[in-house]
Amino acid sequence: MFSFILLSLLLFLFLLPISSHETLSPSPNGEKPSPFGFIKDLLGCNKTDKIKGIHKLKKYLEQFGYLGYNSYWKNQIRTDDDDYFDDLLESAIKSYQTNYHLKATGNLDSETVSEMMRSRCGVADIVNGTNWMQSSKKRHDQGHGSLHTVSHYQFFPGSPRWPTSNNAHLTYAFLPGTPDEAKIPVSRAFGKWASATSFTFAQTEDHRNANLTISFHRAFHGDWSPFDGPGGTIAHAYAPTDGRFHYDADEEWSVGAVPGALDVETVALHEIGHLLGLGHSSVREAIMFPSISTGVTKGLHRDDIEGIRALYNA
Repeated sequence: MFSFILLSLLLFLFLLPISSHETLSPSPNGEKPSPFGFIKDLLGCNKTDKIKGIHKLKKYLEQFGYLGYNSYWKNQIRTDDDDYFDDLLESAIKSYQTNYHLKATGNLDSETVSEMMRSRCGVADIVNGTNWMQSSKKRHDQGHGSLHTVSHYQFFPGSPRWPTSNNAHLTYAFLPGTPDEAKIPVSRAFGKWASATSFTFAQTEDHRNANLTISFHRAFHGDWSPFDGPGGTIAHAYAPTDGRFHYDADEEWSVGAVPGALDVETVALHEIGHLLGLGHSSVREAIMFPSISTGVTKGLHRDDIEGIRALYNA
């Protein structure tokens, strides 16, 4: 009898964080600091400053593709002091600010710090020195007869995509350990992408042969893209035809908009976009925008749909 009660209690605690009504939130005194929390201590920093913690900012910008010391970043020299605010760091911050529609000052102003501290997808914004989010296209301004340049969707380098003629059928599977409460929201996300594209998706129990797999992980989990605990990076997925989609199990997850928690379906919509070949968009309302706040839900945007149709010539 005691073993049955103990097992029931453990199952309850395991399932509670993904509940549609409430989440398992740690007490303020025991809450683990956000991995991006250090950025608020750098508020007001600018070029030539030497402040403890700048080296962490450099790692942050390297992680998401804005900063690099290799052949992709020409005429840039790394300083010996990692806590020195050099020219390369200023340039990286300007690129970040441009991508996120902030004033490109190169300084860590309050708006930039606030944006950098938001939870976000672990997929980089810039790959091999190519800035996805600053590409643009010409759009006709209806009613005014003029053209203007706008930022929009992007693809992974080389525009990888799933083999398809007029349509494609992909199977997806949940790996062992995926909370049951997450499965229906993820399936709904696949359905929304199917409605907007020529793709069809079907769930299978055969995760070894599925085209796409969904799973929850913590910290290092075998793909060289470790998660960083609560806050920070919340999920990531791979370009076609890899098919892997990982949630960070340390986050507070919910079904629907719950204060302090991340909506499973909203994040799934974003990561499925990556699975199909979309990169990050600079359109803040788009599902492929890199960051997300807790307590909100979000759906597909015209920019997302235009992007996937352009990629597959649909």
